[in-house]
Amino acid sequence: MVDFRIHARFRTQPGVFPLLCVVLFVCSNGVAAADDPQLEKGKAIYAKQCADCHGNQGQGVPSVYAEPLIGDLAVSELANYISAAMPEGEPEACVAEDAEAVAAYIHQEFYSIIARVRNQPPTVDFSRLTVRQYRNSVADLVASFQWTNQFGNEQGLEGRYYKSRNRGKDNIAIERIDHVIDFDFGEAGPDPENIKDEQYVISWSGSIFAPKTGYYEFVVDSANGGELWINGGSEPLIDFRVKSGDQTEYRKDIFLIEGRPYSLRLDLNKAKSDKTVGIKLKWKPPHGPEELIPPYALSKATFPEWLIVETNFPPDDKSVGYERGVQVSPEWDDATTAAAIEVADKVLARLDSLIKVREFTEETEPKLKQFCVDFASRAFRRPLSDEVKKLYVDQQFEGAPDLAAGVKRSLLLTLKSPRFLFPYVGSSEFDDYDYAAWMALTLWDSIPDASLLKSAAQKKLVDGKDLQWQAERMAQDMRARSKVRSFFHQWLYFDHFSEMDKADEEHAEFTPELANDLRASLELYINDIFWSESSDFRTLLQADTIFVNPRIAKFYGLGEVDGPLFEKASFEPDQRSGLLTHPYMLAGLAYESATSPIHRGVFLSRSLLGRFLKPPPIAVTPTPPDLDPSLTTRERVAHQTAPVACKSCHGLINHLGFVLENFDEVGRYRTKEGAKSIDASGSYVSRDGEEAKFVGAEELSKFLVTSDEAHQAFIEQMFQYLTKQPIQAFGPEMLGQLHEDFQKNNFNMQRMLVQITLKSAQQRRQARQDQMAKSAAK
Repeated sequence: MVDFRIHARFRTQPGVFPLLCVVLFVCSNGVAAADDPQLEKGKAIYAKQCADCHGNQGQGVPSVYAEPLIGDLAVSELANYISAAMPEGEPEACVAEDAEAVAAYIHQEFYSIIARVRNQPPTVDFSRLTVRQYRNSVADLVASFQWTNQFGNEQGLEGRYYKSRNRGKDNIAIERIDHVIDFDFGEAGPDPENIKDEQYVISWSGSIFAPKTGYYEFVVDSANGGELWINGGSEPLIDFRVKSGDQTEYRKDIFLIEGRPYSLRLDLNKAKSDKTVGIKLKWKPPHGPEELIPPYALSKATFPEWLIVETNFPPDDKSVGYERGVQVSPEWDDATTAAAIEVADKVLARLDSLIKVREFTEETEPKLKQFCVDFASRAFRRPLSDEVKKLYVDQQFEGAPDLAAGVKRSLLLTLKSPRFLFPYVGSSEFDDYDYAAWMALTLWDSIPDASLLKSAAQKKLVDGKDLQWQAERMAQDMRARSKVRSFFHQWLYFDHFSEMDKADEEHAEFTPELANDLRASLELYINDIFWSESSDFRTLLQADTIFVNPRIAKFYGLGEVDGPLFEKASFEPDQRSGLLTHPYMLAGLAYESATSPIHRGVFLSRSLLGRFLKPPPIAVTPTPPDLDPSLTTRERVAHQTAPVACKSCHGLINHLGFVLENFDEVGRYRTKEGAKSIDASGSYVSRDGEEAKFVGAEELSKFLVTSDEAHQAFIEQMFQYLTKQPIQAFGPEMLGQLHEDFQKNNFNMQRMLVQITLKSAQQRRQARQDQMAKSAAK
């Protein structure tokens, strides 16, 4: 296996939850500032008392402490921990001023993120396409030969109810948007006054949005006949025109990739023999239970067929909290070969719809060759040179037994080419086409579209004439919306909430369906704020509204909601504060029958404040509430994390998590736990050693929206998710520049999306120019 990771990263994966005890480690490269007496003193103490266990450069000692010594505490917190716990077995040997000196030495020389970046500057990883980027690129590559559309705001499908089997426009009895396909028209039918024929058709059309990549099971429940098409094709996904016995339920799986709308058509045929008319259309998505397809996943807009790569790929590296294509293994190579064959076969089968070629003859040969040229140039994200065209197209036709084989060979060679699979290589000078490729991967995880390539061809990107406009245009595309949506899923731990079980005896009404509704509610909340005109990060953390449907409204006591559409409603404005107090987050960061200040504190520490936390060296099983009913959750957690070894990180984690204790394990507000009043006070010590105190979610959110650490954590994590590269590799000034832009633009998240795209591309060009200048100087 070839591994392209050059430098160790500085963050653990945000989705890994420490449970109860995280032991702090610290690290050293053994260099102190000679003109600072305290650092000199700390260096001497470290060499005498610490180096034997942790290495003279903090690299770790395999037989003692193999882990490198890194952390994220303020100097004062680090000194307190050393004074209480180090050296192991005789902590009294390093206390007071000695502990402060060694903490200062460790922190400045090799412990802090600043020291680690200084000592080992990260670089931009040489990367291949991730699995998501591969599938998106192929889908958009094939779609570039077709028409396109945008997923509409109408929630539901367009229903046409015909008077008979005749589908003429003048034979429509009812034409409307149906939000959910859940009908029991009985014997009378949908419109007995206008639909009187014994045989008639009801047809629903539009598109369905796939929120997650994976297999979707579609379910049609009807005593009548009909067909269901998903994502076009020549054959229906479910054909229930002919019944078998008393069968009324029909199921079929289909693989879909996230963030895209797929054409949907459902026909219901009323036969003479049918006594009643009715139908339900359901699905079981990869992330949730079987349910009626909800309105927010449907639109009346139609789309051409997407080419979906179904080949299984090995998972991408996620060790740093975002997907990276840094490993090339035999398994990955085999997967790209299998995928190339899959794509070539599917493209050949639909050439008629792509370029209007049904037969492979001498007359169609020029058109077939031009298709292969266009396919390769779009896959490679730049026009083909004569030499490249000869290799990837001309030679493949010359040596092929027939034209079909020539097309297939050209497509296979293109899809296996490093020019397609390793898009970050680019040209030596990082030209306009490199700009276009970088922008498309950053905003879309895909290839450039025709407009972006046109700007590149006219050299309007490097000189900036078209750069800003293109970035702003691309940020409004549905592919950018999909990537932003995926970022929030990662940032908010959505994948870890897939099975949100709660104790039946206490919360019988907290069903998988309700959990799925809450997930949709939070997605709608984020979408509503992010894509608003202000797109204000502060509103994300402070709004007191929620999107509700009847099931959510009933469970949380929000009054009557008609449904089935989600409605925006005020939600306990005196207690709630944005996504911090959304029931989906609170319930996901909790146990079945108790809250979890630790899970909530880890989320706040890592995602909201960007703090570094290592996984615990040991897993400690939480004490069940019924073992000591007299204790509150806060008291139990404080007791279990009281050991010195735990305090280094739980001093940070606990005091953030405790602030959300007013919300129980299903996200309901409470003032008491058992007979005791809730203590929702907490605190936070910044990296600079400044302490902030707050009581309750509202005070915490007010602190977060004014915290530079929170702003920078959001920027850094968005940057790294978009570019799939460490922000430190783009220079020490990048984070500061983006933070300044964020503040100037009133914390507008859409603007930050554009700024990350532009500044990262510009920095890569500058770095390439600097590299060329150095090479020329030699």
